[in-house]
Amino acid sequence: MSGLHEECGVFGVFAERPIDAAKIAYYGLYALQHRGQESCGIVVNDDGLFVSHKDLGTVAEVFTKETLASFPRGTMAVGHTRYGTTGGTNRQNCQPIEVNHVKGRMAIAHNGNLSNAAELRSELELSGAIFHTSSDTETIAYLVTRERLAAPSIEDALIRAMGTLDGAYSLVLMSPAKLICARDPYGFRPLCYGKTPDGAYIVASESCALAAVGACFIRDVMPGEVLIFSRDGVVSRRERCGTKPKKLCVFEYIYFARPDSVIDGRSVHAARIDAGRILSETHPVAADLVIGVPDSGLDAALGYSRASGIPYDIGLIKNKYIGRTFISPDGRADQVNIKLSAVEEVVRGKRIVLIDDSIVRGTTSGRIVSLLKRAGAREIHFRVSAPPFLYPCFYGTDVDSRENLIAVSHTPAEIARMIGADSLGFFPTERLNELTGDRRFCRACFDGRYPTKTPEDTRKNRFETKLSERKEE
Repeated sequence: MSGLHEECGVFGVFAERPIDAAKIAYYGLYALQHRGQESCGIVVNDDGLFVSHKDLGTVAEVFTKETLASFPRGTMAVGHTRYGTTGGTNRQNCQPIEVNHVKGRMAIAHNGNLSNAAELRSELELSGAIFHTSSDTETIAYLVTRERLAAPSIEDALIRAMGTLDGAYSLVLMSPAKLICARDPYGFRPLCYGKTPDGAYIVASESCALAAVGACFIRDVMPGEVLIFSRDGVVSRRERCGTKPKKLCVFEYIYFARPDSVIDGRSVHAARIDAGRILSETHPVAADLVIGVPDSGLDAALGYSRASGIPYDIGLIKNKYIGRTFISPDGRADQVNIKLSAVEEVVRGKRIVLIDDSIVRGTTSGRIVSLLKRAGAREIHFRVSAPPFLYPCFYGTDVDSRENLIAVSHTPAEIARMIGADSLGFFPTERLNELTGDRRFCRACFDGRYPTKTPEDTRKNRFETKLSERKEE
C-alpha cells in the first residue's frame, strides 16, 4: 500500500512416484502470492517431458480449474510468482524459464537480483548468446547451460556457475531427473524445504508455503548451499557455503514475508511485534488509539499498543478483492480510496498512532493520512517500522533511485508536514539487529553499505515503464 513492491516467490516439489504435482505447486504459489502479483507459472515434469503454463496475472487468474486439469501427473514441478524488479512486465519474462540444450532440459525459477547481471549479460551476448527476456533469470540459465557442457552433472554445472554470479538468488531448478535448489552465499533471500506425510519434498521461499501443502518444515537452505533431490535421496553440496558473509535482507522481516513464516529461525510475526515495541520506546506520543496500515503494518501496530498501553483497534479496512486487474472507468479514481477505507466510528475524534512498514515517496502515506482526517481523526502520529530509505537496492527489493526517495532530501519533520501528519518517527537503524536476532543482515537501502560491488549505473526508476519496454511488449 505504501508504494514498495514485493519480491518473487519460488516453489518446487519432488516425489519418487507420479503425483498431482501441478495442484501442489498451485497451492504453494497461492501461499506465496504476497511476494508477487504480476505473473506466475508452473512447469511439471512428466517422466522427462516438461509441461508448462505461464501468464500475466495472479495465481487465481492464471490457473483456472481447467488449466490445472490439463497438467499430467508428474514426479516434479517448479513454480514461480513474480514481481518484476528487473525486466519489464511482459509474457516473455514470466517464469519458470525453460531451456532445451544438448545435455537435456531445464526449468528454473529465481528470486532476487544479480548485482553483476549487466556485465554477465554483455559477456554472454558478445560470445553469441541470444536473449529472449530481460530478466536476470535467463542469465543464470545461460551460465548453468554453458557450464553443463563440461560438468559431469547439472548440480556441478550450477555450483560452477555460482562462482561467477554476484548478488541475490534463491532458486529452484528442475532437470529431467532432479530437483535442485540453491541459495546465494550471502543468503539475501529466504529459502527452505520440508516433507509431506506421503514423502514428497517441498522447496519454497517461505515456510508458510510448506504449511499450505501439508509439508513439515525441515530447515532453511544455508547461504551458498545446493540441495539435490533425486531417487538417490537428498544430497547437500556446500562448496559455496561460508565464502561470503551472511546478509539476509532485513526487509523480509519488516515487509516482504508473511507473518506466519519463520525465516532463518526467526518468526516474522515476532519480529514485527518487536518493531512496534521499539517504535513505542523510541518515538512515544500521547494518543488514544493505535492502528496499522493493512496488512504489513498490523503486527507492528499491535506491538506498539502492547508496549505503550495505548488501545489497539482496526481503523483501516483493506478491500481484499481489488487485484492487479482493477481499472478505473474514467481513470480518475483515487487508488487509496478504492483499496482502503476508514472506520469512522473508530477514528472519529481520536488522537491516532498510525503504523506503516515504510515511506518511499510519501504520496500514498499522505493520502492515507488525509483519508483518516476526513473520517474525523483529530491527530495522526505516523510511525514507520523501517528506517528511512536513503539508497537504492540492487538485490531484488524495489527501492528506487535516490532522487525518488523522500527521506534523502527531507527531514522527518518536513516529511510529516508534507504528508499532513502531526508527527513522524522512523525505526532506528541501530536497533535493526533486534528484529533479525543477529547482526548478519543486509541494510544497504538504509545505510549504503552494500555487501557486493554495485552496478556502475545506479540510476533507475521502477515506478514508470520505460518507452523501450513498451515497444518490446
